[in-house]
Amino acid sequence: MGILKDKVVVITGATSGIGAATAIEAAKQGAKVVLAGRREEQGVALVATIRNAGGTAMFVRTDVTDEKDVEQLVARTVKEHGGLDGAFNNAGALDVLGTFDGMTTEDFQKSLDLNLRSIFLAMKYQIPEMKRRQGGYIVNCGSVGSKIAVPGFGVYITAKHAIIGMTKAAAVDYAADGIRVNAVLPGPVATEIWDPLTHGKMMLQGFSAATPFKRHAHPSEIAKPVVFLLSEGASYITGTELLVDGGFTCV
Repeated sequence: MGILKDKVVVITGATSGIGAATAIEAAKQGAKVVLAGRREEQGVALVATIRNAGGTAMFVRTDVTDEKDVEQLVARTVKEHGGLDGAFNNAGALDVLGTFDGMTTEDFQKSLDLNLRSIFLAMKYQIPEMKRRQGGYIVNCGSVGSKIAVPGFGVYITAKHAIIGMTKAAAVDYAADGIRVNAVLPGPVATEIWDPLTHGKMMLQGFSAATPFKRHAHPSEIAKPVVFLLSEGASYITGTELLVDGGFTCV
């Protein structure tokens, strides 16, 4: 019996990286997982992988910056499974780099929409369904960039810091409804997030070398702490920031 047996869990940004690893781990732990992302081919393939391993999964194509898409994601989840127990709001990207005086207002807003507004939209529609269940579990994906600043990552750092405030505010507002809201803060992880960046692999290597472990994390090493926060094992944890950074912020 897994620690998420029969729990209905939505995961955004689920077609690769941390999201995909969390979907696999949650399904392994007995959850009925609903995968959300823009890339349908990858989503359908991951559903097949989970089902072939004996898990329960479905894919809903979702642009997390589109409110209608997010609303429909939650509605389809409830229609299929009768409710919603947990969510990992993971979608985000290192889409805009640079200093504030060198970026356009449009690029700044675009990055905030993907990395911050998307989490607001997710919780806006997830929380009412969790209230109907008289409880639920939300994990928002921050970053070590939620605690520190890195040169040239201005708008990303802004969004990731704000996720902490949003998480704490929601934790306080919905504790009486039995809803726990926490954030996971990954350090350097080998995912596709680095691929679009010039010298992205070198950046990952640099961040990895700065950890006491002298290596990056694998997505599964983030997925397992997320699944713990979604479980009853974390029943007295809310409003917290769980650093999973290999000690990056210690040095």
